[in-house]
Amino acid sequence: MNDYLSRVAILLGNENVEKLKQARVLLFGVGGVGSWCAECLVRSGIGHITIVDNDVVVPSNINRQLPATTATVGRAKVEVLKERLAEISPDAEINAVYKRFTAETASQFNLNDYDFIIDAIDSVADKALLIELATRSTARLFSSMGAALKMNPSRIQVAEFYKVKGCPLARALRQRFKRTKIFPAKKFKCVFSDELLTNRQPDPTDSGNGSMMHITAIFGLTLASMVISDITGF
Repeated sequence: MNDYLSRVAILLGNENVEKLKQARVLLFGVGGVGSWCAECLVRSGIGHITIVDNDVVVPSNINRQLPATTATVGRAKVEVLKERLAEISPDAEINAVYKRFTAETASQFNLNDYDFIIDAIDSVADKALLIELATRSTARLFSSMGAALKMNPSRIQVAEFYKVKGCPLARALRQRFKRTKIFPAKKFKCVFSDELLTNRQPDPTDSGNGSMMHITAIFGLTLASMVISDITGF
């Protein structure tokens, strides 16, 4: 057993440590939610993780995204995160894919090669497609709903997708599924919050709503916990 997993083994046992090491996770989106999810998974002993994102670090990411510092501005988020994860666990298989998941690129991902798929995508169209395909695969899907415009961590919850309440992103997805008549093939759980604040001032770059690390990180850590619990039974 690697020393860095000693506390994991004390709590969960060596058998569960081995299960975590054998698990294969595919994570889409390594921003404010996905980056913290990835770190938690690797620190907890996940042995195989593929991270997918086509964004580069920009200054507005620094307040909440793990790969984002003043030194990494302009670099691909997946490459920065891969370096960090490899320093945490040199034995882990960490694959960085600098690509956006879209209708054009979806066929390049064999979802059945993974035990778990984590959706931390922002785009409604891309997110809906991933949900459609992931729920038809053999992998277990966990999804993040919208983490912006929130401040109260006590309102972060986990629920089955159709039981998510008060989340504009979940509502937009359900409307899209109804409009296209293409629905998820099976139930899946989501992290969400029913809190919805408003921006206090306009975004000069028009790049999105306001968001805070203490919320986005909890979303990501909760997604990681769902994977770990599913593997270990805790």
